[in-house]
Amino acid sequence: MKNIAWLFICFACVLSCKDQNKSNTRILPESSGKINNLTVVVDNEKWEGQVGEAIRDVLASPLDGLPQDEPLFTISQLPPAVFSGFAAQNRTVLKIETNAQADLKIGTNVFARPQKVVVVSGKTDQEVIDQIGQNAKRIIAAFKQTEIKEQQRRIGLSLHKTNALKDQLGISLKFPSAYRIGVEKEGFFWIRKDITTGTSNIMVYELPYGTIKRNDSLAGTIIALRDSIGKAHIPGPIDGSYMITEEAYAPFVFETTIDGKPALETKGLWDVKTEGKKVFMSGPFINYIIDDKANNRQLVLEGFAFAPSVEKREYMFELEAILRSVTFIK
Repeated sequence: MKNIAWLFICFACVLSCKDQNKSNTRILPESSGKINNLTVVVDNEKWEGQVGEAIRDVLASPLDGLPQDEPLFTISQLPPAVFSGFAAQNRTVLKIETNAQADLKIGTNVFARPQKVVVVSGKTDQEVIDQIGQNAKRIIAAFKQTEIKEQQRRIGLSLHKTNALKDQLGISLKFPSAYRIGVEKEGFFWIRKDITTGTSNIMVYELPYGTIKRNDSLAGTIIALRDSIGKAHIPGPIDGSYMITEEAYAPFVFETTIDGKPALETKGLWDVKTEGKKVFMSGPFINYIIDDKANNRQLVLEGFAFAPSVEKREYMFELEAILRSVTFIK
Protein backbone atom coordinates (compact mmCIF):
# COMPACT_ATOMS: atom_id res chain seq x y z
CA MET A 1 0.00 0.00 0.00
CA LYS A 2 2.84 2.35 0.82
CA ASN A 3 4.35 1.75 -2.62
CA ILE A 4 1.02 2.47 -4.31
CA ALA A 5 0.60 5.69 -2.34
CA TRP A 6 4.14 6.78 -3.24
CA LEU A 7 3.52 6.14 -6.94
CA PHE A 8 0.30 8.17 -6.77
CA ILE A 9 2.15 11.12 -5.19
CA CYS A 10 4.87 11.01 -7.87
CA PHE A 11 2.26 10.88 -10.64
CA ALA A 12 0.42 13.87 -9.18
CA CYS A 13 3.68 15.83 -8.99
CA VAL A 14 4.42 15.13 -12.67
CA LEU A 15 0.95 16.33 -13.70
CA SER A 16 1.34 19.44 -11.56
CA CYS A 17 4.69 20.28 -13.21
CA LYS A 18 3.20 19.81 -16.68
CA ASP A 19 0.27 22.11 -15.85
CA GLN A 20 2.68 24.71 -14.48
CA ASN A 21 4.83 24.58 -17.61
CA LYS A 22 1.73 25.02 -19.75
CA SER A 23 0.66 28.10 -17.79
CA ASN A 24 4.13 29.63 -18.21
CA THR A 25 4.14 29.15 -21.98
CA ARG A 26 2.81 32.11 -23.93
CA ILE A 27 0.48 31.26 -26.77
CA LEU A 28 1.35 33.65 -29.61
CA PRO A 29 -0.78 34.26 -32.70
CA GLU A 30 0.56 33.46 -36.13
CA SER A 31 2.38 36.37 -37.73
CA SER A 32 1.14 37.89 -40.96
CA GLY A 33 2.24 40.09 -43.84
CA LYS A 34 3.51 39.86 -47.39
CA ILE A 35 7.14 38.95 -47.99
CA ASN A 36 9.44 41.97 -47.54
CA ASN A 37 6.69 44.17 -46.05
CA LEU A 38 7.93 45.96 -42.94
CA THR A 39 5.97 47.74 -40.20
CA VAL A 40 7.68 50.82 -38.72
CA VAL A 41 6.27 52.04 -35.40
CA VAL A 42 7.11 55.71 -34.90
CA ASP A 43 5.31 58.99 -34.20
CA ASN A 44 3.86 60.66 -37.30
CA GLU A 45 5.90 63.80 -36.67
CA LYS A 46 9.18 61.90 -36.49
CA TRP A 47 8.25 59.81 -39.55
CA GLU A 48 7.83 63.01 -41.55
CA GLY A 49 11.12 64.40 -40.21
CA GLN A 50 14.78 63.38 -40.11
CA VAL A 51 14.15 60.13 -38.22
CA GLY A 52 11.80 58.90 -40.94
CA GLU A 53 14.26 59.97 -43.59
CA ALA A 54 17.04 57.96 -41.92
CA ILE A 55 14.79 54.89 -41.75
CA ARG A 56 13.86 55.15 -45.43
CA ASP A 57 17.48 55.71 -46.47
CA VAL A 58 18.38 52.34 -44.94
CA LEU A 59 15.31 50.13 -45.30
CA ALA A 60 13.73 51.51 -48.47
CA SER A 61 17.02 51.97 -50.33
CA PRO A 62 17.20 50.59 -53.90
CA LEU A 63 17.93 46.87 -54.03
CA ASP A 64 21.22 45.90 -55.69
CA GLY A 65 21.16 44.09 -59.01
CA LEU A 66 17.77 45.13 -60.41
CA PRO A 67 17.27 47.00 -63.70
CA GLN A 68 15.03 49.60 -62.06
CA ASP A 69 14.83 51.02 -58.53
CA GLU A 70 12.82 48.82 -56.18
CA PRO A 71 13.00 49.21 -52.39
CA LEU A 72 14.69 46.72 -50.10
CA PHE A 73 11.47 46.59 -48.04
CA THR A 74 7.97 47.94 -48.57
CA ILE A 75 7.30 50.05 -45.47
CA SER A 76 4.05 50.73 -43.61
CA GLN A 77 4.25 53.31 -40.81
CA LEU A 78 2.10 53.17 -37.68
CA PRO A 79 2.01 55.55 -34.69
CA PRO A 80 2.61 53.79 -31.34
CA ALA A 81 -0.97 54.46 -30.19
CA VAL A 82 -2.43 52.05 -32.75
CA PHE A 83 0.29 49.40 -32.55
CA SER A 84 -1.65 46.64 -30.82
CA GLY A 85 -3.73 43.59 -31.60
CA PHE A 86 -3.61 42.53 -35.25
CA ALA A 87 -1.39 45.50 -36.12
CA ALA A 88 1.34 44.06 -33.89
CA GLN A 89 1.35 40.69 -35.67
CA ASN A 90 3.37 41.67 -38.72
CA ARG A 91 6.33 39.36 -39.21
CA THR A 92 8.92 42.18 -39.27
CA VAL A 93 8.68 45.28 -37.07
CA LEU A 94 10.97 48.25 -36.49
CA LYS A 95 9.99 50.16 -33.35
CA ILE A 96 11.39 53.60 -32.50
CA GLU A 97 11.48 54.56 -28.82
CA THR A 98 12.40 58.09 -27.77
CA ASN A 99 13.38 59.53 -24.40
CA ALA A 100 15.30 56.33 -23.68
CA GLN A 101 18.97 55.31 -23.55
CA ALA A 102 20.58 55.06 -26.98
CA ASP A 103 20.47 51.36 -27.88
CA LEU A 104 19.43 48.72 -30.39
CA LYS A 105 17.68 45.51 -29.39
CA ILE A 106 16.60 42.61 -31.60
CA GLY A 107 13.76 40.44 -30.34
CA THR A 108 12.29 37.20 -31.68
CA ASN A 109 8.61 36.21 -31.45
CA VAL A 110 7.64 39.20 -29.30
CA PHE A 111 4.00 39.69 -30.35
CA ALA A 112 3.54 36.82 -32.85
CA ARG A 113 5.32 33.77 -34.25
CA PRO A 114 7.51 33.82 -36.29
CA GLN A 115 8.47 37.47 -35.87
CA LYS A 116 11.49 39.74 -35.70
CA VAL A 117 11.21 43.02 -33.79
CA VAL A 118 14.03 45.57 -33.85
CA VAL A 119 13.80 48.35 -31.26
CA VAL A 120 15.91 51.48 -31.78
CA SER A 121 16.01 53.94 -28.92
CA GLY A 122 17.60 57.29 -28.10
CA LYS A 123 17.04 60.35 -25.94
CA THR A 124 17.13 62.63 -28.98
CA ASP A 125 16.31 62.32 -32.66
CA GLN A 126 20.00 62.47 -33.49
CA GLU A 127 20.79 59.55 -31.16
CA VAL A 128 18.08 57.48 -32.89
CA ILE A 129 19.44 58.44 -36.30
CA ASP A 130 22.97 57.50 -35.22
CA GLN A 131 21.78 54.10 -33.97
CA ILE A 132 20.05 53.41 -37.29
CA GLY A 133 23.13 54.37 -39.29
CA GLN A 134 25.63 52.49 -37.11
CA ASN A 135 23.53 49.31 -37.07
CA ALA A 136 22.14 49.39 -40.61
CA LYS A 137 23.71 46.08 -41.64
CA ARG A 138 22.50 44.32 -38.47
CA ILE A 139 18.96 45.62 -38.93
CA ILE A 140 18.79 44.60 -42.59
CA ALA A 141 20.31 41.17 -41.87
CA ALA A 142 17.81 40.47 -39.07
CA PHE A 143 14.80 41.25 -41.25
CA LYS A 144 16.16 39.59 -44.36
CA GLN A 145 16.99 36.35 -42.53
CA THR A 146 13.42 36.25 -41.20
CA GLU A 147 11.96 36.79 -44.67
CA ILE A 148 14.24 34.18 -46.28
CA LYS A 149 13.06 31.61 -43.73
CA GLU A 150 9.42 32.53 -44.35
CA GLN A 151 9.89 32.29 -48.12
CA GLN A 152 11.53 28.88 -47.70
CA ARG A 153 8.65 27.75 -45.48
CA ARG A 154 6.16 28.71 -48.18
CA ILE A 155 8.24 26.99 -50.83
CA GLY A 156 8.24 23.85 -48.67
CA LEU A 157 4.45 23.59 -48.86
CA SER A 158 4.70 22.19 -52.41
CA LEU A 159 8.16 20.92 -53.32
CA HIS A 160 9.37 19.54 -56.62
CA LYS A 161 10.38 15.93 -56.03
CA THR A 162 13.55 14.82 -57.79
CA ASN A 163 16.68 12.86 -56.93
CA ALA A 164 18.63 14.08 -59.96
CA LEU A 165 20.59 16.78 -58.11
CA LYS A 166 21.39 14.39 -55.29
CA ASP A 167 22.49 11.60 -57.62
CA GLN A 168 24.65 13.73 -59.91
CA LEU A 169 25.91 16.55 -57.69
CA GLY A 170 25.43 15.30 -54.15
CA ILE A 171 23.20 18.18 -53.08
CA SER A 172 19.63 18.87 -52.06
CA LEU A 173 17.85 21.98 -53.36
CA LYS A 174 14.29 22.87 -52.35
CA PHE A 175 12.28 24.47 -55.15
CA PRO A 176 8.52 24.60 -55.82
CA SER A 177 6.69 22.00 -57.85
CA ALA A 178 5.79 24.74 -60.36
CA TYR A 179 9.39 24.55 -61.64
CA ARG A 180 10.47 21.95 -64.19
CA ILE A 181 13.89 20.61 -65.11
CA GLY A 182 14.35 21.87 -68.67
CA VAL A 183 17.94 20.73 -69.26
CA GLU A 184 19.86 17.97 -67.48
CA LYS A 185 23.14 16.91 -69.05
CA GLU A 186 26.73 16.27 -67.94
CA GLY A 187 26.18 17.66 -64.45
CA PHE A 188 24.49 20.84 -65.70
CA PHE A 189 20.89 21.65 -64.72
CA TRP A 190 18.59 24.37 -66.06
CA ILE A 191 15.40 24.53 -63.99
CA ARG A 192 12.56 26.81 -65.13
CA LYS A 193 9.16 28.17 -64.10
CA ASP A 194 6.70 30.10 -66.27
CA ILE A 195 5.56 33.40 -64.74
CA THR A 196 3.03 35.98 -65.92
CA THR A 197 5.29 37.76 -68.39
CA GLY A 198 8.26 35.43 -68.75
CA THR A 199 10.24 32.85 -66.76
CA SER A 200 12.16 32.33 -63.52
CA ASN A 201 15.27 30.21 -64.01
CA ILE A 202 17.85 28.29 -61.99
CA MET A 203 21.21 26.94 -63.17
CA VAL A 204 23.27 24.43 -61.18
CA TYR A 205 26.71 23.10 -62.13
CA GLU A 206 30.19 22.46 -60.70
CA LEU A 207 33.73 23.63 -61.39
CA PRO A 208 37.13 22.24 -60.38
CA TYR A 209 38.19 23.68 -57.02
CA GLY A 210 40.12 26.92 -57.45
CA THR A 211 38.64 27.82 -60.84
CA ILE A 212 37.34 31.11 -59.39
CA LYS A 213 40.03 32.84 -57.33
CA ARG A 214 39.54 35.79 -55.00
CA ASN A 215 41.86 38.34 -56.60
CA ASP A 216 41.77 41.75 -58.28
CA SER A 217 40.19 40.31 -61.45
CA LEU A 218 37.43 38.44 -59.58
CA ALA A 219 34.49 40.28 -61.16
CA GLY A 220 35.93 39.84 -64.66
CA THR A 221 36.50 36.13 -64.05
CA ILE A 222 32.91 35.63 -62.90
CA ILE A 223 31.60 37.51 -65.95
CA ALA A 224 33.74 35.38 -68.29
CA LEU A 225 32.44 32.21 -66.60
CA ARG A 226 28.81 33.30 -66.90
CA ASP A 227 29.23 34.23 -70.56
CA SER A 228 30.82 30.87 -71.40
CA ILE A 229 28.01 28.99 -69.65
CA GLY A 230 25.41 31.16 -71.39
CA LYS A 231 26.94 30.45 -74.78
CA ALA A 232 27.07 26.71 -74.12
CA HIS A 233 23.69 26.21 -72.44
CA ILE A 234 21.30 29.21 -72.54
CA PRO A 235 20.31 30.05 -76.13
CA GLY A 236 18.45 33.21 -77.08
CA PRO A 237 15.29 33.43 -79.20
CA ILE A 238 17.09 33.51 -82.58
CA ASP A 239 19.82 31.30 -84.04
CA GLY A 240 23.29 32.10 -82.74
CA SER A 241 22.10 34.22 -79.79
CA TYR A 242 22.80 33.40 -76.14
CA MET A 243 22.76 34.88 -72.64
CA ILE A 244 25.69 37.02 -71.46
CA THR A 245 26.39 39.45 -68.63
CA GLU A 246 25.36 43.01 -69.51
CA GLU A 247 28.55 44.93 -70.23
CA ALA A 248 27.29 48.38 -69.23
CA TYR A 249 26.29 47.30 -65.70
CA ALA A 250 29.08 46.32 -63.29
CA PRO A 251 27.92 43.42 -61.09
CA PHE A 252 28.00 43.56 -57.28
CA VAL A 253 30.19 40.89 -55.65
CA PHE A 254 29.96 40.00 -51.93
CA GLU A 255 31.39 37.40 -49.55
CA THR A 256 28.76 35.21 -47.91
CA THR A 257 28.19 31.74 -46.43
CA ILE A 258 25.98 28.98 -47.84
CA ASP A 259 25.32 25.81 -45.81
CA GLY A 260 28.32 26.68 -43.64
CA LYS A 261 30.67 27.00 -46.62
CA PRO A 262 32.36 30.21 -47.88
CA ALA A 263 30.79 31.55 -51.04
CA LEU A 264 30.76 34.47 -53.44
CA GLU A 265 27.47 36.21 -54.17
CA THR A 266 27.19 38.16 -57.42
CA LYS A 267 24.22 40.30 -58.46
CA GLY A 268 23.89 41.93 -61.85
CA LEU A 269 22.05 42.08 -65.15
CA TRP A 270 22.05 39.75 -68.13
CA ASP A 271 21.11 40.31 -71.75
CA VAL A 272 21.28 38.41 -75.04
CA LYS A 273 24.20 38.56 -77.45
CA THR A 274 23.71 38.17 -81.18
CA GLU A 275 25.68 39.13 -84.25
CA GLY A 276 22.60 39.92 -86.31
CA LYS A 277 19.16 41.21 -85.35
CA LYS A 278 18.85 43.13 -82.07
CA VAL A 279 17.18 41.09 -79.32
CA PHE A 280 15.48 43.08 -76.57
CA MET A 281 15.82 40.60 -73.71
CA SER A 282 17.42 41.26 -70.33
CA GLY A 283 16.88 40.88 -66.62
CA PRO A 284 18.53 40.43 -63.22
CA PHE A 285 20.57 37.49 -61.96
CA ILE A 286 21.96 36.29 -58.63
CA ASN A 287 24.91 33.91 -58.65
CA TYR A 288 26.57 31.90 -55.86
CA ILE A 289 29.95 30.20 -56.22
CA ILE A 290 30.39 27.93 -53.20
CA ASP A 291 33.73 26.50 -52.06
CA ASP A 292 33.21 22.78 -51.54
CA LYS A 293 36.76 21.87 -50.60
CA ALA A 294 35.76 18.47 -49.23
CA ASN A 295 34.72 17.43 -52.75
CA ASN A 296 37.50 19.36 -54.53
CA ARG A 297 35.07 21.58 -56.41
CA GLN A 298 33.21 24.88 -56.53
CA LEU A 299 29.46 24.55 -56.88
CA VAL A 300 27.68 27.25 -58.89
CA LEU A 301 24.04 28.14 -58.26
CA GLU A 302 22.40 30.90 -60.25
CA GLY A 303 18.93 32.34 -60.52
CA PHE A 304 17.84 34.71 -63.26
CA ALA A 305 14.49 36.16 -64.27
CA PHE A 306 12.96 37.34 -67.50
CA ALA A 307 9.98 39.49 -66.53
CA PRO A 308 9.66 42.52 -68.80
CA SER A 309 7.45 45.47 -67.78
CA VAL A 310 6.91 44.29 -64.19
CA GLU A 311 8.71 44.63 -60.87
CA LYS A 312 11.21 41.87 -60.24
CA ARG A 313 12.07 42.04 -56.53
CA GLU A 314 9.83 39.20 -55.44
CA TYR A 315 10.88 36.92 -58.30
CA MET A 316 14.53 37.42 -57.39
CA PHE A 317 13.84 36.99 -53.68
CA GLU A 318 12.19 33.63 -54.32
CA LEU A 319 15.21 32.57 -56.37
CA GLU A 320 17.58 33.67 -53.60
CA ALA A 321 15.59 31.70 -51.01
CA ILE A 322 15.73 28.61 -53.24
CA LEU A 323 19.48 28.87 -53.83
CA ARG A 324 20.15 29.43 -50.13
CA SER A 325 18.25 26.23 -49.30
CA VAL A 326 21.03 24.08 -50.77
CA THR A 327 22.51 21.43 -48.51
CA PHE A 328 25.53 19.28 -49.25
CA ILE A 329 24.85 15.61 -48.66
CA LYS A 330 27.68 13.81 -46.89
